Amino acid sequence: MNENWYDRHVLPWLIDWACGMPLFTRQRQLVIPRAHGRVLEVGLGTGRNLPHYDPQRVQQVVGVDPALALHPLAARRVKASGLDVTLMGLSAEVLPAQDASFDTVVSTYTLCSIPDPVAALREMRRVLKPGGKLLFSEHGRAPDAAVARWQTRLQPYWKPLAGGCHLDRDMPALLAEAGFACVDGQQGYLWGPRVVSYHYWGEAVAA
Repeated sequence: MNENWYDRHVLPWLIDWACGMPLFTRQRQLVIPRAHGRVLEVGLGTGRNLPHYDPQRVQQVVGVDPALALHPLAARRVKASGLDVTLMGLSAEVLPAQDASFDTVVSTYTLCSIPDPVAALREMRRVLKPGGKLLFSEHGRAPDAAVARWQTRLQPYWKPLAGGCHLDRDMPALLAEAGFACVDGQQGYLWGPRVVSYHYWGEAVAA
């Protein structure tokens, strides 16, 4: 199968189906309603976060995604949300946005697949206003050595099937390296196989 065809036409629908499971919906409900003001969402994808924003609190959502146009599912969700949504069709490592221009940055199930997550996080910190917050929910490296070893073993097989997703990224370490400090961070195993179910979620600010 042609990898580019799979990545363009099959993978987004598979990811949308998986990310629509109740587990992920609950995680979104824990963080997305906290967003306010001008919001930068990294990895807009098929727009799964859009129904969870509070239109009374959010002025605008600027979505970052490597695709040059909204996925059809995202376009439908934008329309249903009633939000003012615009798209930056690029990856997040270099953002064409001014310093201190967003009140909130949102990243859900995105840092696992960005090629250079630290560079992307540094850009997120740069564009946040003083006192702004990063809201995140991500899966990543488990603290149990046996589980982490399996994550590393499975990674070469998992990555091409899951759109570049990494099972074993240490999210707290990435946040710290990029200059963030968690002010309301939680972590733990959620439902599912342990190699894919260790989650980190909450809120971070510039350290």
